Amino acid sequence: MSNLNVELLRSFLAVVESSSFTAAAHTLGVRQSTVSGHIARLEQALGRSLLMRDTHRVAPTLDGQAMIGFARDVLEAHDRLRAFFSPSGLRGSIRLGVSEDYTLSTLAQVLARFADRHPSVDLQLTVGLSRVLYQGYDAGELDVIFCKRRRGDPRGELAWAEDLIWAARPGFVPDPGQPLPLVLYPPPSMTRTLAIDALDAAGRPWRIACTSGSLMGLRAAVEAGLGIAPHSARVMPPGLRPIPEAAGLPAIGEVEFVLLGPGRHHVVAAALQETILASTAELQGVPGG
Repeated sequence: MSNLNVELLRSFLAVVESSSFTAAAHTLGVRQSTVSGHIARLEQALGRSLLMRDTHRVAPTLDGQAMIGFARDVLEAHDRLRAFFSPSGLRGSIRLGVSEDYTLSTLAQVLARFADRHPSVDLQLTVGLSRVLYQGYDAGELDVIFCKRRRGDPRGELAWAEDLIWAARPGFVPDPGQPLPLVLYPPPSMTRTLAIDALDAAGRPWRIACTSGSLMGLRAAVEAGLGIAPHSARVMPPGLRPIPEAAGLPAIGEVEFVLLGPGRHHVVAAALQETILASTAELQGVPGG
């Protein structure tokens, strides 16, 4: 099978969607003979008949029906690639929501590169708790969110998964004879739920020493020695340290960081998602990433 020109696929889809060579030619802004020639070349290249023609209508054959999905995937990828690397760059706006965990990481550098590559894109950044980002996304107020996966929500493309650890100020040693003082986000928080579930399963007494709706608030409380907090090890804020395993605290569990977006049809959103996903090693602080 010879290489396929994407314009042949574009003509094929136009005919299928309009059920007419004439309408397809009008949609594509070419002559009907051009569309007919494209279909003939495509069928010859594949060695298959893709369309059934009669005096009243045009319909895909079984092979043609199978070809529809392939053609759409190829054209979407082709159009996104051209838009991404176009000399004029992408145009439009994108509303990105990011978990507070990653405002302290190299995500800023990744977004700066995206902005440099696409200066005509208006990037609106919202920083907040994952649960708030999900609410904004579901309400149509955010186009893309990068955050912790919500329990029971299968949506989103996995960026990576990592274990949570117990974070405290340097030198903090939990007293095994006292309830463990916790510094947590308010419910419903994914890290809060995982931490409490782990302690309950281990039979370790605990108490809520401080609650804050912001990462900076949690960090300040932990640095002040009010208690300990579950946290992503890879983005440990300055001034905090992991509690050694010798302290005997139970493992908290794993958290997944995901990207949710509107799909490939939104070219600007797709380009932003691809940029972030291509930078996962850098975001995790992997050497050489």
